[in-house]
Amino acid sequence: MLVAEPTASSRLYLCAFEDSAGERSWLALDAGGRPVENRAAVRDAVSISALCEVAEETAAGGDLDELRSRLVALRLTDDPPGLDEAEEAVLALQRTIGAAPRVASPAYLDALGTATRRVELALGERGAPFAEAMKVALPSVETLTSEIESSYKRTLK
Repeated sequence: MLVAEPTASSRLYLCAFEDSAGERSWLALDAGGRPVENRAAVRDAVSISALCEVAEETAAGGDLDELRSRLVALRLTDDPPGLDEAEEAVLALQRTIGAAPRVASPAYLDALGTATRRVELALGERGAPFAEAMKVALPSVETLTSEIESSYKRTLK
């Protein structure tokens, strides 16, 4: 189940169901547990959920524990200037991501982007790898949205 707040006033629960043949179908429930039949609401919930998942998986290269280990090793061997800032930025990103379960929302996505950009800058990254990863993910997000709509358990209006 995925939890999304595509707007500040709406929380939706995206539930996946798999039958004995391995076919998956979906249903979104509102905060009161009622099935959602509004296509735009479902699309918004799927989109923000998928974007947040991509953001978590790609933030600062995706493996924050490994990055922190490399920074510790760098401290032991070279201790270059700016290392404290990089370690603090990675720790702040890990805190932003937090522990599951998380609620996908535009505010959470913005916080992930801001924390990731801080890491990128602290590490001296050229360009904006995180922003590029998010752009590359957009067609996949649209594909997922279409798949969910086509296998939705209710008629979307």
